[in-house]
Amino acid sequence: MRVAFLVATEGIEQVELTEPWQAVSRAGGRPSLIAPEPGRVQAFNHLDKADTFPVDLTVGEAKAEDFDALVLPGGVANPDALRVDEEAVALVRGFFDQGKPVAAICHAPWTLVEAGVLRGRTLTSWPSLRTDLVNAGATWVDEEVHVCTAAPSVLITSRNPDDLPAFCTALLAELKG
Repeated sequence: MRVAFLVATEGIEQVELTEPWQAVSRAGGRPSLIAPEPGRVQAFNHLDKADTFPVDLTVGEAKAEDFDALVLPGGVANPDALRVDEEAVALVRGFFDQGKPVAAICHAPWTLVEAGVLRGRTLTSWPSLRTDLVNAGATWVDEEVHVCTAAPSVLITSRNPDDLPAFCTALLAELKG
């Protein structure tokens, strides 16, 4: 299984990238890091710079049909940058259009708002996104992980790094199912 991890050039919450990445790898999957620009992306531990990671494909090179699922890590700056990148938003929308699973944690649902894919869905996120998600037509819940099976795509969401074990378990269950 090929899993796309879509991130901005900087501002990614490192643990929200690395833990799902490792879970996918341990399960025999092939994760790929996709970003707007080639080179490396800068992750953060909350507000402090952390590690950098090599980009496998740019947003312009990536196609939803080449992957089995999409993971959107959080971090405040990461989804805020992605939501103004038209190619990134189109790529996200492509996963939904093709009915492929999408997993988003913490602030990552901001990108989903911009993609226009939340109407009629139920999801969770970092609490400060609640109003944005409701205004986009979603129902917001305060849960460790929420799996929304509304067509066309399964949407897996969690609130924050503390929820990563449940998030990764739900992601792997969907990929194996």
